[in-house]
Amino acid sequence: MIKNLRRAAIAAALLLVPFVAPAQAHAQDRSAEAYTLPMTAAVYYLPLAAEVRDGYARTSFKHWNAGKIPTDGCNTRMEVLLSEAVDAPAVLPGCKLSGGRWWSYYDAKWLTSASALDVDHMVPLAEAWDSGASQWTAERREAYANDLDAQTSLVAVSAASNRSKADQDPAEWLPPAVDVTCRYASEWIATKLRWGLTVDAVESEALTQLADACPGTTVTYEPAP
Repeated sequence: MIKNLRRAAIAAALLLVPFVAPAQAHAQDRSAEAYTLPMTAAVYYLPLAAEVRDGYARTSFKHWNAGKIPTDGCNTRMEVLLSEAVDAPAVLPGCKLSGGRWWSYYDAKWLTSASALDVDHMVPLAEAWDSGASQWTAERREAYANDLDAQTSLVAVSAASNRSKADQDPAEWLPPAVDVTCRYASEWIATKLRWGLTVDAVESEALTQLADACPGTTVTYEPAP
């Protein structure tokens, strides 16, 4: 009964926004087009599958590569730091950063040294592997690990918060700054939809509960090439 009510609520929500289901989007339109839908509906469209860790190695995802501008000497990590700096650092030879200021939204902290930051994969590499990336080509895994085309795929945060998160999904870890929970869940879902990654049953239930607790929150994503 509860599941039927939830499905009815999702169906009603879908009537409020123009939407093409992810599978249809890939089949009908290969151009870059963003989709926005209520978080409750977005969770519903995440494919459900058991996670499989067999064969995982972090080196299966080549990172960091030369980034969007291979000739500037700044790799993907450094490009994220430059992009997300609230106060821009000085860029020294070899793309060394001096000064600057960053906001780590996971734990609501200001940081003034690039060395105090990690660039987090919103959906960690191990979680991506478990959720379908094990079947990708090496080139696609590299594209995933260096995804500069979606602002939510890579995020500069404090090293402490990133290492606390490790490879955990939202059923196991959420940002310590509780007021960003809805944002974080939305960006997690967006990343999984962007890359066609699956969720397991426990993760799906956690995301469903988060969506119910975040009324009015939407998910925006653009399918990866």
